[in-house]
Amino acid sequence: MLRRLLYKPVLWATNKFASRPNRQRIFASLDALTQAIEDGKESKGPVIPFEAAQGKFIIFSDQHKGARNGADDFASCETSYLEALEYYHREGYHYIALGDCEELWENSWSAVRQHQQPSFAKEKAFLEAGTFTKIFGNHDLMWQNDPLAPMYLKEVFGQAVPIYEGVVLKTVVGEKVIRILCTHGHQGDEMSDGNWFSKFFVARIWAPLQAFVRINPNTPAYDDGLKTTHNVLMQEWSAAQKGLLLITGHTHQPVFESLTHLERLYRRLLFARRDNNASSISDLEQQIAFRKREYKAIGDDYLSLQPSYFNTGCCCFADGDITGIEIAGGSLKLIKWTYKEGKPTRLVLEETPLADLLVAVEKPEGSMWV
Repeated sequence: MLRRLLYKPVLWATNKFASRPNRQRIFASLDALTQAIEDGKESKGPVIPFEAAQGKFIIFSDQHKGARNGADDFASCETSYLEALEYYHREGYHYIALGDCEELWENSWSAVRQHQQPSFAKEKAFLEAGTFTKIFGNHDLMWQNDPLAPMYLKEVFGQAVPIYEGVVLKTVVGEKVIRILCTHGHQGDEMSDGNWFSKFFVARIWAPLQAFVRINPNTPAYDDGLKTTHNVLMQEWSAAQKGLLLITGHTHQPVFESLTHLERLYRRLLFARRDNNASSISDLEQQIAFRKREYKAIGDDYLSLQPSYFNTGCCCFADGDITGIEIAGGSLKLIKWTYKEGKPTRLVLEETPLADLLVAVEKPEGSMWV
């Protein structure tokens, strides 16, 4: 009865006051974060230098680890995630957990801690090796604003775990510096990225209330109509930065070189038609027809966007797959862990050398496709 009484007022307030992607707020917030990190403000995040050819990073976001109940979106992906972390630790990767790792809007920390011990154990191995960077997102804002957060994390990991808003990876390619800003991507959200009180209100009062009355929190991750808008704004900001790439999560929608999967299919179709490749044309047209259902909109500028923006996707897809971004061997890669012959298997979906990306983002028009 309480749910029924509260449903309409909460739905009205959600629709009226929920934040929408806002260009000015997003740009100002990302500007401030980048400047703070590069100025050495340790509370915002570190600068991590690496050798372009030798450095290895894996970036996953949006696990939304819950309490192993019917609402735990991570449950179907847990096996793939554990297998992936085992592989990356064995291969000497630095793991950047890019926010919304724990679903603390819908669950208490005690419930998540109790039911997610296997994943915490895998992550702890990176921490002990000095190759773990943890970023907070909007669904785990508690790590940033709860005074007891350091104690909670130390209970699980056995040592202090610094929590950051972002990290800048920095390397030299062909005598030129390239910077890679990694952050969750909720910046500019007036509620989740506002002042201390607004963050506390969203994380500890408003989000649990929405979950109680069974209204999905209104973020890009839950609204296909917002995905394109949010990613476009992130791409526009990154395109305005010289020598910088941006990697975020938040939307659950993988983006590589500023393009969604559907946009990449359209680009490949254009090239297949140019080359008169009949088999590729037929296959790509079928894929496009299928994938169109996932997107409410597609830009018409997919041949001219600067390839400066990347999105990890998420680790909570319903089919058990997870996606992420790798930096290794002097290249940036979009990867997926999917089931092959009953076992989680790593697939490289897209790959581009950092040298090519640096050249492309320095072009005035930003086009590397035509």
